Amino acid sequence: MKENNLSVWSAILLCSISLLSYSQKIENQNTLTEEESKEGWALLFDGKTTKGWHLYNEGNIQSAWSAAGGELVCDPNTEKVVRGDLVSDKAYDNYDLTFEWKITKGGNSGVFINVQEAAEFPTAWTTGPEYQLLDNANASSHNLKDGKRLSGCIYSLSPLKNKVQSKKFGEWNTSRILQQNGQITFWLNGVLTGQEDMKSSRWKELVAESNLGKFPSFGKATSGKIAFQDWANGVSLRNIKIKELN
Repeated sequence: MKENNLSVWSAILLCSISLLSYSQKIENQNTLTEEESKEGWALLFDGKTTKGWHLYNEGNIQSAWSAAGGELVCDPNTEKVVRGDLVSDKAYDNYDLTFEWKITKGGNSGVFINVQEAAEFPTAWTTGPEYQLLDNANASSHNLKDGKRLSGCIYSLSPLKNKVQSKKFGEWNTSRILQQNGQITFWLNGVLTGQEDMKSSRWKELVAESNLGKFPSFGKATSGKIAFQDWANGVSLRNIKIKELN
């Protein structure tokens, strides 16, 4: 009997420790260090709400996007809600953006920059270049065929500058987007993956030769809103931080 009681109390203790550890992990996410605050970084996601974001061309309505467990989540199984890309309330010019993301098996999503939100543009990707988020290991043949649709790519425009794999589905990746006066630079898990000058003739050629060239306003703006894509399967993001640059 005493041994049984000891086993029960041991189980309760282990459960309490696990819950405390999980709680501490959540508390440590979506926060700024003192140094980051001094350097001018700001949180774009508070870990608890979708404040500062709305559904593209729809405003603040209930959607498949929500804050859950310290993560910004797009749940593909959510029913009876409007689906679509989640876009920032604010537009940005020059900035350094960092974030963490994980994706479900076979998942495919993206982060759009320089998005021009207007009724004449039905989706974010008709104007904004995309940082591809992909489960490379379980991707469709379409996303693997030319090397321009892998995680970290400037989607459909240029292949990875350096080889790097996104982590296994369900595991967290770290990404960074730097934009300065029309020059965009992408990193995935600390590796430089993309770099293009949106004001260059090369950029115009890349767009014209891609499937995005059919959209007259695509890739023209060098400032705009940031958007997260609601696409195949599910995606989660956290620690979304931005530092606006001069």
